Amino acid sequence: MPQPARQFERSAWPERFAQSAQQSARRFADCRRARNRVLALRRTAVIAAAIGIVLAGLVGLGRFMGVGPFAGHIPEARYSAESWNLTVVNRWHRIPDAYPEPDLTRLRNGEQVDSRIYPDLQRMFDAMRADGLNPEVSAGYRTRATQQRILDEKIEAYWSEGVPRAAARTKALETVAVPGTSEHELGLAVDVNAAGMNDAAANQKVYAWLAEHAAQYGFVLRYPDGGTAVTGVAYEPWHYRYVGVQAASAMCANDLTLEEYAGAM
Repeated sequence: MPQPARQFERSAWPERFAQSAQQSARRFADCRRARNRVLALRRTAVIAAAIGIVLAGLVGLGRFMGVGPFAGHIPEARYSAESWNLTVVNRWHRIPDAYPEPDLTRLRNGEQVDSRIYPDLQRMFDAMRADGLNPEVSAGYRTRATQQRILDEKIEAYWSEGVPRAAARTKALETVAVPGTSEHELGLAVDVNAAGMNDAAANQKVYAWLAEHAAQYGFVLRYPDGGTAVTGVAYEPWHYRYVGVQAASAMCANDLTLEEYAGAM
């Protein structure tokens, strides 16, 4: 009888070993699955963070430069019918939806301006002519479609020079506003140069006169030299914006941009 018992003990050992091995394998598999889940969660978190950073960058770029699918989310500028002349439109603030279509006056050369600024514009031009200058409005009111065409043409010009399409758009936006963010669409901005002349000296005389006298007629140099960080636009000695005589005088006396003046009100 003892002999069979010893045989049973010897034959049971492989079975117990096999069971132990299976349990170890299951534990190993469970640990591996758990580790894989942790790694997957970490990868997901990293990817989500990266996507968040990219989206934030695109939104920021879209708002600053009007680039990409987020350009349309530029916030509206503040608007009040009582202070229409102080509406601040720039690359960070688009024309408000509530801003009315301007009633326009056509100038002799075909350009148009908001009828409310025409009397002061005419008085200013009369004074310039009395001082021996011959100014003209080379750019006044623009429709949204016209602004888009100007931007598209600038992009195409850079692209034809070999600049990649995305870079061409970025470069174009350094000098051309995104449609919906141009003051020309308000009808309150004018580009003033010497009439019919591609003469740098004649233009400089016009710019010098405007810099000294324009505020008396309610116009201010919209993009002054050194003001790009505030206005978002490089120096343009020809671009003048109507704000009214009172505001223009205060802005000139205190060396303020429209952003700074309107923000302090």
